Amino acid sequence: MAVPVQFLWRALRTVGLVLQYYVFSIGITFYNKWLMKDFHYPLFMTLVHLTIIFCLSALTRRALLCATGKQRVVLSWKDYLYKVAPTAMATALDIGLSNWSFLFITISLYTMTKSTAVLFILFFSLVFKLEQPNPFLVVVVLLISCGLFMFTYKSTQFNLEGFVMVLLASFIGGIRWTLTQLLMQKAELGLQNPIDTMFHLQPLMFLGLFPLFLFNEGVSLSSSSRLFRQPHLPPLLSSLLSLSVGGLLAFGLGFSEFLLVSRTSGLTLSISGIFKEICTLLLAARLMGDQLSALNWLGFALCLSGISLHVGLKVYYSKNKGVSVRQLSGRSSELELPLLTSPEKEQQEAQSCEERSEGEEEEEEITLH
Repeated sequence: MAVPVQFLWRALRTVGLVLQYYVFSIGITFYNKWLMKDFHYPLFMTLVHLTIIFCLSALTRRALLCATGKQRVVLSWKDYLYKVAPTAMATALDIGLSNWSFLFITISLYTMTKSTAVLFILFFSLVFKLEQPNPFLVVVVLLISCGLFMFTYKSTQFNLEGFVMVLLASFIGGIRWTLTQLLMQKAELGLQNPIDTMFHLQPLMFLGLFPLFLFNEGVSLSSSSRLFRQPHLPPLLSSLLSLSVGGLLAFGLGFSEFLLVSRTSGLTLSISGIFKEICTLLLAARLMGDQLSALNWLGFALCLSGISLHVGLKVYYSKNKGVSVRQLSGRSSELELPLLTSPEKEQQEAQSCEERSEGEEEEEEITLH
């Protein structure tokens, strides 16, 4: 009887984490697009968001320390610079370029282009030999590539500059999420808690984006009446409040993303991302007036088919190795699974996990005797 209850609890927890991720992800997408209509400084906005996230993470860590009495993890400078910095740089560029693109493109094109991140995850998995080449991967790549081409072909709202920005952000996002899961699942670092991960990432992300901000927006913002040269207090407070709301949404999104990856797996994030993109596209067409032709919708359907095929293959490989996806999700911190692993590597990890479980059971029997 304990097994169904435990399964039901894990299922409800996963649904709750996915819904939380949906609220913040879809919310900040539409909010940033709305803000960019009048506030044309996306990199400064991102820096404000990073500052708010860092402050809220620090306050949360302090509250947890007072509540539990346990010291929070603080990485050494060596681990911080060598192990956290790559993830921080990739995350900063992904978020910065994504926000920047809202100046040029619609939410529909943004959503469609960002969905191609799975292509770049596949690419890096092949480069690092985490995935073995097979005909199914070719089909996945063709479906997503053809879908993206059809979605952007003769689109009346297409913008090349914004499209390139999102495509580059998607490429970097493939690196970002691979590094993020590896970072959070390394037990020796102690960054399994999303708050601790966000606390350590934000300073390096800020430093990575700040030079780009100075080069592109520094002079323009310093002479703008939106902030530094605003003669009246109410409009200034209104701008600061708008940026702060975005920072709160960014904190919620970062927390929900990291929590979903650390408590479940990259596979869960991939599956939930498919339905999130459908919801975002439908809302963009209804609320923002994005124009989508029948060819655009067909391209989107092809892209989703490719992503679904990829996720289905991962589920198939997970079942064949003798350990369920749910068990892998629960043991993700022990297995240190990357976002994409080859069938052979998954088989080895599953056997190692089973041997470890058998060893623990033998120890328990010896103790009882």
